[in-house]
Amino acid sequence: MGKKSTNRKGICYLVGAGPGDPGLLTIRAKECLEKADVVVYDYLCNAEILNYAPSGSEKIYAGKKAADHAIPQDELNDLLVKLSLEGKTVVRLKGGDPYVFGRGGEEAQELNKAEIPFEIVPGISSSIAGPAYAGIPVTHRDCCSQLTIFTGHEDPNKNESVIDYSKIGKYDGTKVMLMGVGQLEKVTSEMISGGAAKDTPVALIRWATTGRQETLVGEIGNISQKVNKVGFKAPAVAVFGEVVNLRDQLNWFEGRSLYAKKMVVTRTRTQAGELSVRLRNMGADVDEMPTIRIEPPEKLKEFGQLVQDSHKYDWIVFTSPNGVDAFFDIFFKLYKDARSIGGAKIAVIGPGTQKAVEKFHLAVDLLPERFVAEGLVEKFVESEGVENQTILLVRPEKTRDVISKGLNEKGAIVDEAIAYRTVPELEDPTGAVKRFNSGEIDLVTFTSSSTVESFMELDLEIPDHIVMASIGPITSETIRSYGYEAEIEAKESNIPSLVDAIDEYYKLNE
Repeated sequence: MGKKSTNRKGICYLVGAGPGDPGLLTIRAKECLEKADVVVYDYLCNAEILNYAPSGSEKIYAGKKAADHAIPQDELNDLLVKLSLEGKTVVRLKGGDPYVFGRGGEEAQELNKAEIPFEIVPGISSSIAGPAYAGIPVTHRDCCSQLTIFTGHEDPNKNESVIDYSKIGKYDGTKVMLMGVGQLEKVTSEMISGGAAKDTPVALIRWATTGRQETLVGEIGNISQKVNKVGFKAPAVAVFGEVVNLRDQLNWFEGRSLYAKKMVVTRTRTQAGELSVRLRNMGADVDEMPTIRIEPPEKLKEFGQLVQDSHKYDWIVFTSPNGVDAFFDIFFKLYKDARSIGGAKIAVIGPGTQKAVEKFHLAVDLLPERFVAEGLVEKFVESEGVENQTILLVRPEKTRDVISKGLNEKGAIVDEAIAYRTVPELEDPTGAVKRFNSGEIDLVTFTSSSTVESFMELDLEIPDHIVMASIGPITSETIRSYGYEAEIEAKESNIPSLVDAIDEYYKLNE
């Protein structure tokens, strides 16, 4: 991204990204990301959150694994100052909360020293959210009215630790340690030497609040041995105290039906939404993989003319939400009032497209029982009759000709308005392709033939164990054309039905 004018200073937002679940991002954090010129983000930030930033914004990975910083802190401070002095809107995105062991205070001091405007956007800390997702309240009036939060990873340049773990062992109430898996044996032995009971309950929560979450429970006296035995690794939150015993009653997250299933949702870069949210809400670990990008049609002027004349038609048919958005983007540049669409009735293929139309405060007049092109043609013939009816078909550049051919054969006069085209997404801004190649994925979802085609063009190594889930028969046929099988197919071609089919599959195969 080119430099902005240096006549004015920019602004730097130190933003807490929350503990991992993208649904826990604050509204203010999202607002800051949406106007960012540059996002400087950490290892513990959920990559999906980066999708809120403008597509043309610069993303800079700062690392921040233990002892593995992509950018050393001093250089990072200088970078934030430099970018801000270039007049840019900078978002420094930090896992959890920027002021809870996030070094946000140091970065804010450097910005203040350079007289750069800055804002702190608090985030939900994993010290509280992690235990909550593991069924552990950090306070409870029956057993704990005190909370201590400490770090197990201090500045390595300090001559000696300023944290006396033996004293912490004596504290009443709940103790929560961040960034301390590698120091666990030292921390627990010092806590015991300070008087902590060896049978004090302990829980370690790894990748807290995500579908990758793992919880290991033990006691202060044996937890480090358990960690070594199972190879439990960072990043993890450690909770010490009687509240850990409440986990058996309050473990609401790890029992969800798709918990720990690792899934890839193929989509456009700008469209994620409903499918990912529904799968995450059922406990799945979801990676969104942009495989296609929506672009304007090559003959945009021709499409604009058809939109302008849309009020002259008896019917306007929309086959996808993308078509609806493309149509009304031009429509409202031409007309100020939705009533300018005239007497044209509206038909759509499925409920997702219906919802997109209703977003513009227009009613849908025809929706088939079968959410495929064939179903729409059947519905027209059964309920309306189409002979001599003028129909504007709003469609993508590449699609089957079922609707236009079927309606023409029944006597309709069909004009095709090519609203957009789908092209393969060549960039991987969130690193989803890299994570897919790690071999840990259980399932891939496809919501259109174009997502299948673009996914296959990535030429990924697809392990035999991966399950492919399709939104409907047309998409399944495209999957088969590449030599694979859609083991899961939605009964109805919509997102809720696809999620139900995935859930049913795992219930039957576990």
